[in-house]
Amino acid sequence: MTAESLEVRRKRLKFRAWHRGMRESDLLLGNFADTHAGSFTNEQLDRFEALLEMADADVYNWYAGREPVPPEYDHDVMALLRAFRITDKSQN
Repeated sequence: MTAESLEVRRKRLKFRAWHRGMRESDLLLGNFADTHAGSFTNEQLDRFEALLEMADADVYNWYAGREPVPPEYDHDVMALLRAFRITDKSQN
């Protein structure tokens, strides 16, 4: 994959992360994508894209620890997401 096509893919995934349909998911996944997608490898982008295919409620419940993460989604990208916290940058 060329550097340009990788960047296009990152931008597309960021857009998808910000436009989920449930505002809480938009904020969580959009901010997460803005923070991490720029440094993701192609394989990590595959795993992130698979998470974006899941229902908002499932991903949010995994993030919040309300439900266990299924083995097929228990990977490095999910670990980054579960550790991710949105901070209010206006307070700095």
